[in-house]
Amino acid sequence: MRSLQSVALIVNKYADAAGLLVERLSGHSLRAGFVTSAAEKRASISRIMEVTRHRDPQTVETYVRRADRFKDHAGDGFL
Repeated sequence: MRSLQSVALIVNKYADAAGLLVERLSGHSLRAGFVTSAAEKRASISRIMEVTRHRDPQTVETYVRRADRFKDHAGDGFL
């Protein structure tokens, strides 16, 4: 298994090559983005936790609430 540091170096290398702002990426931002995307696709919390290895479902719930923030929102389509 790769160390967290080597994974970060690989992610930064390819993010930079893709023209992304490397300083905005971190292990946390990637994990949070995954959880939010999975929640938007209505993945169950238990399935999300299998991938992310979160121990506390309440932590995952914070991302689910963020994903739900603009569901059925008056600004749907432009926000």
